[in-house]
Amino acid sequence: MPLHPSDTSNSMSLETRYLTIRFGGHVAVNAVSCAFAPGTLTAIVGPNGAGKTTYFNLISGQLKPSAGQVLLQGRDISSLPASARTHAGLGRAFQLTSLFPNLTVMENVRLALQSRRHLGLDLWNVWNHHKALIERAEQVLEAVALAARRDVHAAALPHGDQRKLEVGLLMALDPDVYMFDEPTAGMSVDEVPVILDLIRALKQQRDKTILLVEHKMDVVRKLADRIIVLHNGTLMADGEPEAVIASPVVQQAYLGLAPVEEAA
Repeated sequence: MPLHPSDTSNSMSLETRYLTIRFGGHVAVNAVSCAFAPGTLTAIVGPNGAGKTTYFNLISGQLKPSAGQVLLQGRDISSLPASARTHAGLGRAFQLTSLFPNLTVMENVRLALQSRRHLGLDLWNVWNHHKALIERAEQVLEAVALAARRDVHAAALPHGDQRKLEVGLLMALDPDVYMFDEPTAGMSVDEVPVILDLIRALKQQRDKTILLVEHKMDVVRKLADRIIVLHNGTLMADGEPEAVIASPVVQQAYLGLAPVEEAA
């Protein structure tokens, strides 16, 4: 059953309360209330048009809600723009990469680190006086397997490496909440495990909260502690992966899976 706002506690890092958005007469997200705890990965699934990315956009600030609230560490951030939510500890990776295409891999990571520490955007003077930032940038590049491509411009990277770099930028920002919108979209079979390993490593940091929009159920099964299902903008199911996936309603109507037969 979905978690009612009154059931949440201070241990929840992120919470939405009756979050709603209307476009004309269409309700794209309908009073969705969920709370997300540190150390957990929640997968948000549902058919195309279910409201998954719209819900993400409401949380991260790309869209303004018609009603309801978004709370981060107990603070109402519903009125904050996306940039302010990032500085408050909300990190978002988009389905389409959002990199600085004309900067190198290392320069992209540098800017993310400087932004996190409010050091401005001077790529050179800042770095000449911050050895710790240089070391952290190297750690990030090693973690996302891009150290060898440090001097390549982001625009010249293949799609899979661009997705890895985007995860690296999120790591550099070190948010409390990581939000991934189909992180493996467009990646080859060989590239997917790298992204999954990165997300799995982030999940092991028990103070981090991870939200994942993903169509690939094999990815969801490997990573998720919890699944919520949206349909027509409404929260239809919320629980442990096995229970949600085994639900006949979810299998038939929302995930396109054959129902699981009960043992005789």
